[in-house]
Amino acid sequence: MLHKILIANRGEIALRITRACKSLGIKTVGVYSTADTGLMHLRFVDEAICIGPGASSDSYLNIPALLTAAQLASVDAVHPGYGFLSENAEFAEAVENAGMIFIGPRPEHIRLMGNKVSAIHAMQKSGVPTVPGSSRAVNPNNALSEAKNIGFPLIVKAAAGGGGRGMRIVERVDTLLESVQAAQRDAEMWFGDDTVYMERFLQHPRHVEVQVLGDGEGKAIHLFDRDCSLQRRHQKVLEEAPAPDLPEEARKDILNACVRACEQMQYRGAGTFEFLFEDDQFYFIEMNTRVQVEHPVTEMITGVDIIEQQIRIAAGLGLNLSQEDIHVKGHAIECRINAEDPLTFMPSPGTITRYHAAGGKGIRMDSHIYNGYAIPPYYDSMIGKLIAHGHDRADALARLRQALDETVIEGVKTNLSLHRTVILADAEFNQQAMDIHYLEKNLLRGLDSGTQEDSTAA
Repeated sequence: MLHKILIANRGEIALRITRACKSLGIKTVGVYSTADTGLMHLRFVDEAICIGPGASSDSYLNIPALLTAAQLASVDAVHPGYGFLSENAEFAEAVENAGMIFIGPRPEHIRLMGNKVSAIHAMQKSGVPTVPGSSRAVNPNNALSEAKNIGFPLIVKAAAGGGGRGMRIVERVDTLLESVQAAQRDAEMWFGDDTVYMERFLQHPRHVEVQVLGDGEGKAIHLFDRDCSLQRRHQKVLEEAPAPDLPEEARKDILNACVRACEQMQYRGAGTFEFLFEDDQFYFIEMNTRVQVEHPVTEMITGVDIIEQQIRIAAGLGLNLSQEDIHVKGHAIECRINAEDPLTFMPSPGTITRYHAAGGKGIRMDSHIYNGYAIPPYYDSMIGKLIAHGHDRADALARLRQALDETVIEGVKTNLSLHRTVILADAEFNQQAMDIHYLEKNLLRGLDSGTQEDSTAA
């Protein structure tokens, strides 16, 4: 087993990794910026090292600073968590070139899956279904011929992109070239790479993903699936596992296809295949080569500690699980809790003056906040994840409603009321799975009257 790990992240995921290391008897090194001295996990790590000023580019994205901290602390390995540098092939290579272990996939797999065009080609070779789209990078010279093969409406996407940035929906041929050029400009601005591609625009898809683990030697397993369709501006708001209302034969086929793809790649560590699901068909869109924000719902229904498995695999211990060991037990739902204005969704940094986390049967709260914690203005607004597990979806929803009612966060504005009075109060959502457009189409319903409790917090 590894002796010491540097956690190259912050917030709740850094605390989550710290706990996993402690349970495995592994020493930990935490890093922090000058704006982040109050982080909860810094109280529990064995060593803490400041890596720079508050801005992410000067601290958590500063590869030389992170490597220097790791070398000063003489760590065996680096865990990147999610976000920041977790899917940065150059960072993974730098860690390994410095003689340490990167707790994640090999750099070549991060690079392969980080480019949407190469990822799609790899999945097609592995027999994983993909959205009909361009077979090459698109530019103003070939866009028309590619579009004729795909058909309208279509969507132009940044090959190196994510999070909805660099996307353009094209419904008519006369707006095609303008949309391609705009997407190229966005791709260059956001990702430093103006490569774009096109694919058919699905009208009412759900977002379904498959969690996998691979030992890097050709053995892989799946941990079933999740539904992440409730999104705002392509950002997930609520996730659940397993994905409800899937045809069992289609579910079985896609789970097996993802495992085969991992085996053929000799994929190492945790990963997530993301699909659009429409008319009983799965269409691959991307693979995330890291642990996901929503990993707790999978842990709740399978009993598998995904962070622990990441560490075991990185240590060369392989998978201590077989597919026959993995079973779905009940249903789990996760609400992302953000420090943001519930009406405008603008970030709401500040000091938490009162905090109470809900408890009870089947309830899990992953958060690093506490009374008196000052939320910095430099980072993502997510401050916690509230997860409920029940024997079925209805039971999980009932427990989640109660837990949301019990949760108290004061001093900053939060999106708690979005979950309480909009999403979980919606009859359609309570009855069945929704498509990825559902939340935004219904977002304003109940917000004006239902969010006053949060919008007046200060």
